[in-house]
Amino acid sequence: MQANKSQDELVKTFKSILKEERFGSQSEIVLALQAEGYNNINQSKVSRMLSKFGAVRTRNAKQEMVYCLPAELGVPTAGSPLKNLVLDVDHNQAMIVVRTSPGAAQLIARLLDSIGKPEGILGTIAGDDTIFITPSNIQEIAKTLATVKSLFNFSS
Repeated sequence: MQANKSQDELVKTFKSILKEERFGSQSEIVLALQAEGYNNINQSKVSRMLSKFGAVRTRNAKQEMVYCLPAELGVPTAGSPLKNLVLDVDHNQAMIVVRTSPGAAQLIARLLDSIGKPEGILGTIAGDDTIFITPSNIQEIAKTLATVKSLFNFSS
């Protein structure tokens, strides 16, 4: 029965809808979920789900502002739009700086924070188009830099 779809199915459908990168407002997401049979969904529920899964508004391939989810853990694939948002990766022996397309820094920083300490990232600070990465261990900054560059297919 459509009205009794499980929470897991809702989450799966929600993520699938956001992967389309065509919804610019919460009300559009509500309507899309209702069209999928989730009749009890409302704007406040969508807002909580967007927050819970770390969704952000960014530009899609058509340069429209849309909601999307941060990349799953792991190396982005060649088809991943995230790697195309990173313009430069550099360091100064103490900190790594990532330059992104305007508006993309927070999304990329969230991905980097999700990778975290096991890969040498103590934390990040993101502005609009720049991310500062503090390495867990400055003596191993070259290794952390190589990890960050490999995520976005930059040559080491």
